[in-house]
Amino acid sequence: MPAFNRREIVQAVAAAGVAAAIPQGTVARAQTTALAGQTAGRIHQSIVYWCFHAAGDRWDIEKMCQVAKQIGCQSIELAPPETWPTIQKHGLTSAIAPNGVPVAAFMTGFNNPRYHGMVIDATTKMIDACAEAGFRSVIAFTGYKWRDASDPTSGEISLEEGADNCVKGFRQIMAHAEKKNITVCLEHLNSRDASDPMKGHPGYQGDDVDYVAGIIRRVGSERLKMLFDIYHVQVMNGDVIRRIEECKDVIGHVHTAGNPGRGELDDTQEINYPPIMRKLLDIGYKGFVGQEFIPTRDPLAGLQQAVRVCDVLPT
Repeated sequence: MPAFNRREIVQAVAAAGVAAAIPQGTVARAQTTALAGQTAGRIHQSIVYWCFHAAGDRWDIEKMCQVAKQIGCQSIELAPPETWPTIQKHGLTSAIAPNGVPVAAFMTGFNNPRYHGMVIDATTKMIDACAEAGFRSVIAFTGYKWRDASDPTSGEISLEEGADNCVKGFRQIMAHAEKKNITVCLEHLNSRDASDPMKGHPGYQGDDVDYVAGIIRRVGSERLKMLFDIYHVQVMNGDVIRRIEECKDVIGHVHTAGNPGRGELDDTQEINYPPIMRKLLDIGYKGFVGQEFIPTRDPLAGLQQAVRVCDVLPT
């Protein structure tokens, strides 16, 4: 007989138990769905453009759309407007658009009046572009806490002042967003990871999920929500499932990535994604989950794995 280690035995027993507990029709449907390159569809999944455009063989928008349809994703998000006709040609959507700010988008945000003119103008134009394209939301950022976003020696904007400035800035565009039926999603980012400019953002003011939620609630518009990035929340706050419950009234979009390192959603990282996805369903979340990890190996294999991990079946 072949030799099995303890882990293999436990996994085999667990798999057998799960298979026995699931009705055979459900198993058959799941197997057929997997073979067809589809998903169960309870979690609407999206590919984040920048991660895979910059990875390995640099997928162009045509390939990205083909991959999305192959693996059951319905959206390519944070893609520049010049890619939108291709996205639409493939029958896909863009779940959330970039804000159109020409420089340092997550550094120059609503917390700093110095950048209000540029940010409000760019966001308004993107709201209009999304409304015309039939897309649903636009990303937004608090910005860095420094008075000159690129200069840490320029003095700091206090948390209270930054929140007040955000509220003032968002209130200038909310009536327009409401008229156009476009949701603006303010993203929470981590400020702890200084290893790479796309893994963490030291100096970002909206690095506490409660702080971001507080700004959104103060503005008081159904068209201002939070981009709840599970990776960033894990780095800064942890306790992700409880945070989802606490923020359920303001979550408008969700992002994934493995932690530490913002890599794939595999067994080298600490976040357990299936129960998090189930929690999103429990709170009635009907929006998109964008796969925003930075590939460290074959991008397609990593993306297929991430989609499977988040594709939770009915219980």
